[in-house]
Amino acid sequence: MRREYIEYMKDLPINIFLANIMEYPIHWHDSIEILFVLRGTIDMSMENEVYVLQERDIEIINANEVYSIKSKDPDNLVLILNIDPNFFEKYYDDAKEIFFYTNSSEKNIREEKKYHKLRKYISILLYEVVSKIDDYEDKIEENLLAMMYHLLNNFHYLFYEGEGLEEDEEQLERYHRIVKYLSNNYMNKVSLQDIADKEFLSSQYLSYKIKDTFGLGFNEYLNQIRVEESTKLLLDTDKNISDISEEVGFSHVRYYNKHFKNHYNCSPMEYRKKYKVSEEELESMKRITYFDIREAVPYLTQYIEDYERFDYDNRIIKIDISLDKKPIDRFEKPELIDLGDISLLLEEENRRILEEAQEEIGFKYCLINKLFSTDMDIYKGKNHRFINWTRVENVLDFILDLKLIPIISIKGVEKCIIDDFIENFSSIYDQNVVKWLRDDISYLRPCFLKKRLSPRHDTMEMVPYVLYNYTHLNNRLVLNIIDEISSEIELDNDTFFGDKGIYTSNQLNKPSYYALMFLALLGDRVIHRGKGYIVTKSDLGYQILLFNPIEIEEDFIYGNQPKDKVKERKISLNIFDMEEDFQITRYDLNKDFGSVYDKWVYLGSPERIDKKHWNLLKEYIHPNVSFYSGEKATVLNLLTTIKPNGAVLFLLNSVQN
Repeated sequence: MRREYIEYMKDLPINIFLANIMEYPIHWHDSIEILFVLRGTIDMSMENEVYVLQERDIEIINANEVYSIKSKDPDNLVLILNIDPNFFEKYYDDAKEIFFYTNSSEKNIREEKKYHKLRKYISILLYEVVSKIDDYEDKIEENLLAMMYHLLNNFHYLFYEGEGLEEDEEQLERYHRIVKYLSNNYMNKVSLQDIADKEFLSSQYLSYKIKDTFGLGFNEYLNQIRVEESTKLLLDTDKNISDISEEVGFSHVRYYNKHFKNHYNCSPMEYRKKYKVSEEELESMKRITYFDIREAVPYLTQYIEDYERFDYDNRIIKIDISLDKKPIDRFEKPELIDLGDISLLLEEENRRILEEAQEEIGFKYCLINKLFSTDMDIYKGKNHRFINWTRVENVLDFILDLKLIPIISIKGVEKCIIDDFIENFSSIYDQNVVKWLRDDISYLRPCFLKKRLSPRHDTMEMVPYVLYNYTHLNNRLVLNIIDEISSEIELDNDTFFGDKGIYTSNQLNKPSYYALMFLALLGDRVIHRGKGYIVTKSDLGYQILLFNPIEIEEDFIYGNQPKDKVKERKISLNIFDMEEDFQITRYDLNKDFGSVYDKWVYLGSPERIDKKHWNLLKEYIHPNVSFYSGEKATVLNLLTTIKPNGAVLFLLNSVQN
C-alpha cells in the first residue's frame, strides 16, 4: 500500500531515522514528517511541484500529504523525524487540523532565525534520543512540544497562503475555519453561500477574499482539494474512475477529469497507469539505506553546543574526505604584508625577521611607508637640490633580493622627489619602477584590520580569525610585519601592546604569524570545505587544515566583551580514495605550542623580558611538529583534538615527491 503507518519509539510520540534516499516512490503516512538534509541534495515531489532540497534545508510533510523523493546524489544524507499528530492535540485544540509549511530551499530564507531555531529543536531531539541520559523521555516531550508551538507560530500554512495573516489573528482563525471545513467536507456538496452565512459575510466579499488569500477562486480551491485527495484512491484502491469522482465530491466524472488534468497535466487514468504498481513492485522501487542515527550527531553539534545537557567533552566530530574529489575552488594564499615604517629595515634584526617570514610564508607584495622620510636621509644637498638615495637603495636591494614587489606610498610626497626617484632607480633596476609608486591597491583586494590596536592581536584568538577570513570569507587580511611603538601608545610592558604586527617589537613570532604560515602551506586547489576545516591539493600532495572555533567575528576582536569559553573539538578524519602512500607531517598550533603571549603569561607577565627569558620564549613558541607515514588504505583515519583557539595542519605529501 502507498499509505504507510509509522511505528513510534516506545512510550514516545516520535521516531527518528537517518538515511540515504535515492528513490522513495509516491506515498503518504499518518504522521507529521520532517526532512532535514544533512548532506548532498534530494528532489522532493509534492502534488505537482518539485522542491530541490540541499544541505541544511528542511521540509515538513503533513499527515496524509502525498509525496515522493528522488536523488541523483549518491552522497545524500537525510535526517527523518516522524511525529505523532495526536501528541500536539493534547496541548492545543484543533492541532490535527493545522498544516505546516516550510520553504527553506528559497534563496536567503534558510538563514532566517526561525529556521535556525527549528534546526536546533531537531538537533536536541536527536541528541536526547541518542544519549538516553536521565529523564530523556521528559526532555524529548518538553522540546517536542516547544518545537510544535514554534511551528504553529512561525510555519502555519496560512502565513504563506495569505500575506499578513500572521498579524491578524481574527482573519487567521476565519480562514483556518474555512480550510478546515473544506478539508472535512470536500466530498459533499459545498457552496460559497453556506460558508458566507457561517462567517456572516456576503458571498461576493468572501469570494474576493478567498481569491486574494489563496490565489484561487472558491471553486478552484475546492476542486484542487478534491483532485489531490483522489490520488490516494487512484493508487491505493481498485475503484473505477467514476466511483472515485463521486467519492471525492464531483457531480460528474467529466468535471473530475477536467480538473485533474488541469492540476496534474494528465488524466486520472493516465496517472493511475503511470504510478499504480503491485506491492512487490513498490518495494523493489524503494532505494533507501538506513544508518545508525548516532552518525547524524556530528552534523548537528553546531546547533546544540550551548544545550545544557550536551556532553561536548566526549563528542567526536566525524569528517569524511575523498582525495578523488574534483576541485571546487581556487585558494589564494597570503600575498601582501605591510612593512610599516620602512626605516625599521635599516636594522639587521628586523631584516632577519622579514627573511624568516619570506622563507616560511612567501609574500608576493609589500607595502612600504615613509620611504621618503627624513629617517631615510634622502636630503643631503644644499637647498634640497641633491637627494641622497643611499639608504633607500640599500632597503630596496634587500626587498628585491627577497623576491618581493614593493608598493610604495607616495601620499604627500613632493613631485620633484618622485621624479628624481623614478629617474635614479629606473637606471639602477631593470624594472618599471613607476609601477611601484601607488596608493591605490584595490586590485589586490586587501582587507585591512579595523583598528591598529587591540589586546587580542597578540593572542591565540587571532588564529581562527585569520584562518576563517582566508578559507571561508575570502578576505585577504593584511597584517604588519612588526609591532611599532609610538609616543601615543601607553605601555605597561615592553613586549605586548596589541599592535597588528605578526612579530612583537622585540622580534618574537606572534600567533598570527603561524596562522599565515599554515595558510601558505596549503595547496592552490580546494577539494573540501566545511565548518572549521578546509582540504586543498597541490603538486606535492594534500593539505588538511582544521581550526577551533570555526569563526570569530570582527567585532569580537576589537570589543572588550568576554568571549564564551571555547571547548576543544575532537575530530575523526576518514580519508578515502588514497592511490599511494603518504608521508604525513602534522603541525599543532595552540596556547602551548606557538603562542608567545601565553608563554609570557606563564612567566608572570613581566614588564621587561630579560635576555634569559627572551631566549626561552624564542625557543619554545613554535608549533609542535610530528611526522609519521600513511600507507595506502581503503580508509585512513586521523584522530586529532583541536585546542581552544588552536589549529592543526596535516600535510600528506606523496612519497614519490
